[in-house]
Amino acid sequence: MITRKEAIDACLTLPDAYEDYPFGLDSWTVMRHQTNQKMFASVYEREGRVWINVKAEPNWGDFWKSVYPAVVPAYHMNKLHWISIILDGSMTDDDIFHLIDDSYKLTLSRKSVLK
Repeated sequence: MITRKEAIDACLTLPDAYEDYPFGLDSWTVMRHQTNQKMFASVYEREGRVWINVKAEPNWGDFWKSVYPAVVPAYHMNKLHWISIILDGSMTDDDIFHLIDDSYKLTLSRKSVLK
């Protein structure tokens, strides 16, 4: 996964996910839950690459940052709870999707989690 389309399409495989463009820029896509409108990922271009911001438990975020140089503190987000993934081809699609899916689960509403 290295393109914006691939990243957005991966996010859209999750139930009730939709893409939003709240900043009026086609280059910055926010992926949200339809049930609570919370963001679970943002896909954007920076420094000539596609990046994805995702939410992560702090310890897991530290783990992923220690394993992959392409996982860094989140750009424009709370650096304790969010990480950025630089889509440079160094991570497997499975690992990228795992991080997207974790973020999706962390941002579900409590009602959705209790069902």
